[in-house]
Amino acid sequence: MSKPDDVPVVEELGDEPRSIILSMIAQFGRDMDLSRITFPTFVLEPRSFTERVTDFMSHPDFLISASQCGDPVDRFVGVVKYYMSGWHIHPRGVKKPYNPVLGEFFRSKYAFDDQTSACFVAEQVSHHPPITAMFYHSPEHRIAIEGDLRPKSRFFGNSVGMLLDGYGRIHLLDRGETYDVTYPNMYARGILFGKMVLELGEVSTVTCAESDLQFEVEFKTKGILWGAYNQIAGRIRRTSTREALFEISGNWQTAMYITDLRTPGAAAEVLFDAANEHVVPQTVAGLAEQEPNESRRLWDDVTRAIRAGDQDAATTHKMAIEEQQRLDARDRGERGEHFEPRFFRLEDDARYHPKLPVADLPREPAAAKDRVVRWIFACPDGSAQDFGRAENGSSATIQA
Repeated sequence: MSKPDDVPVVEELGDEPRSIILSMIAQFGRDMDLSRITFPTFVLEPRSFTERVTDFMSHPDFLISASQCGDPVDRFVGVVKYYMSGWHIHPRGVKKPYNPVLGEFFRSKYAFDDQTSACFVAEQVSHHPPITAMFYHSPEHRIAIEGDLRPKSRFFGNSVGMLLDGYGRIHLLDRGETYDVTYPNMYARGILFGKMVLELGEVSTVTCAESDLQFEVEFKTKGILWGAYNQIAGRIRRTSTREALFEISGNWQTAMYITDLRTPGAAAEVLFDAANEHVVPQTVAGLAEQEPNESRRLWDDVTRAIRAGDQDAATTHKMAIEEQQRLDARDRGERGEHFEPRFFRLEDDARYHPKLPVADLPREPAAAKDRVVRWIFACPDGSAQDFGRAENGSSATIQA
């Protein structure tokens, strides 16, 4: 159900949780890097950041529709619609996901109404600084997404910000087009006083060199005395001439609108309305079929405790995972070894790319699907992950 435009994502803390946060903040300095800070479990969303990355893929069918457009401008608008559609997905309240441990990964499958499919994998390729690399592939539609996200947490007085550095790259392979995207920052307001509110802020872009188009959008934060929450303002322009083609406005949490500036007096039309759009679910193998360092299985005890409201047990299990990570790092150091990611590698452009390069994907869909599925879902013993046998007899379907 759509919320009014001026209603933000809000959470109110009780006296005890607030006092715990205040005691932690007393040790912080303004603009301090929080990546090494251990947060209490009551502020945690019960899933890992490797899984939360899939929020960006909540509406992959928009990319399928975009790839089928014959006009490059229409394709670009479709990609922008896809890019803007994932931001309304968020946990209840103002929560942060688990910090993934080095080598942790999350993988899933998508099934579409046209009987086609897609695969996804994300892996924690660095712990300090934290970097999560991701890859998505829809073989029948020849769509691939790659990127790495490098969140940097900062304390800003009454706010905590997560600055989303890194890169994202959408490939429409049959069109020979690549779309480079950047991300807004996320802010949890009201840490010291008032209600905790989630906001997005700063300017982000979608750029396609092949079509000579760029989308620049400002995620507006609310002023102290005026303004509304969750507002966006953006334009699609010709990169070379800066000619404005479309204006996009509205609310990233509810509904956004697009106006064709090429037609004088044109009325705004709905670009995306969260209340009327279907989130495409993912399928994840059951815990019994997952490897020990897959996100759902690795954090299962913590997740169960949080959902049961047992913060003491959640803290105990979380500390055990973090201690094991420290022991693993120490052992690697003693052996003189360096961590090698399983699915991604750091290349000359200082970015992480899939070890199965997008340029090497077979053109024939069946061959591409077979290669990607074997690469993502193969197990170390040579077998393939089975989605048909979970604890309850079936795979686990998840929906954001």
